[in-house]
Amino acid sequence: MFEQPHPFETLTPSFIMDAVERLGHWCDGRTFPLNSYENRVYQVGIDEQEPLIAKFYRPGRWSDAQILEEHQFTFELAEQELPVVAPIRDAEGCSLFQHGGFRFALFPRRGGRAPELANLDNLFQLGRLLGRFHLIGAKRPFEHRPEITCQNYGHDSVALISERFIPAELKPAYDSLTRDLLQLMDQRVAEVGEVAKIRVHGDCHSGNMLWRDDAPHFVDFDDARMAPAVQDLWMLLSGDRQEQTVQLSEILDGYAEFYDFSLKELQLIEVLRTLRIMHYSAWLARRWEDPAFPHNFPWFNTERYWSEHILELREQFAALQEPVLQVQ
Repeated sequence: MFEQPHPFETLTPSFIMDAVERLGHWCDGRTFPLNSYENRVYQVGIDEQEPLIAKFYRPGRWSDAQILEEHQFTFELAEQELPVVAPIRDAEGCSLFQHGGFRFALFPRRGGRAPELANLDNLFQLGRLLGRFHLIGAKRPFEHRPEITCQNYGHDSVALISERFIPAELKPAYDSLTRDLLQLMDQRVAEVGEVAKIRVHGDCHSGNMLWRDDAPHFVDFDDARMAPAVQDLWMLLSGDRQEQTVQLSEILDGYAEFYDFSLKELQLIEVLRTLRIMHYSAWLARRWEDPAFPHNFPWFNTERYWSEHILELREQFAALQEPVLQVQ
């Protein structure tokens, strides 16, 4: 199926251990792949020490400057004693390394469980932490990392799917629906007007939090971008409208202790949710030549998948016309 081996096939256990040992960490021969698809992440056993996490970046996705901005953001957060898992720096202060054509970073291993987002006390605590995150994130912008916009998450994603992936029999429905959706989202963003864009985690779902010692630890800042603050809040919400209203109020009560939240950003929640749906499908499409993707996402690019995707987008079109979520 694939004419050339994928670059990630180079990442054999011996390659991984050679990369880690170049930095002075002596491996005990154990490597264990972790659940990561955009990049490749491994737990690496270290002689008479705790294992380390080695993250090998996908070639061509981010520039060195963009990766180092992510690292610097986590260092700033860690310096303020926020619970983030930041990369390990060597004696010269470097955190991004090269081996065999790959860029990689090392991280301390942190265990934990997924947070219980239905617990309002947990949401209050998360709100406080995100308020502190955003206080730091607002101090300076990313200079190299992009913003989350309707163009790059929406229009560009739809163009890719329409041109190369949507089945012919579903294309008229998809094109008509996404045209109306994108027009509506552009209109909503214009109606909201200017909102502050700050450095955010960007992918702040429960899978990127590890709950340990009665507190969350945030991991994987790989999708950190410039965006409205609400980008890091809306993914904490679940359930029906009434439940989300209670959850949002709890989050913002904690958040407001450290950072001011502009309530007009609530008008962007369904826009950002729709953009995430569009971007996720385009992400799978862009990575389809990576053998890990057909293996781990066998349901993608089937007629059933695209039919369900269109249905999900129709639901979002309706949601975008509902009254904006309010706080109590």
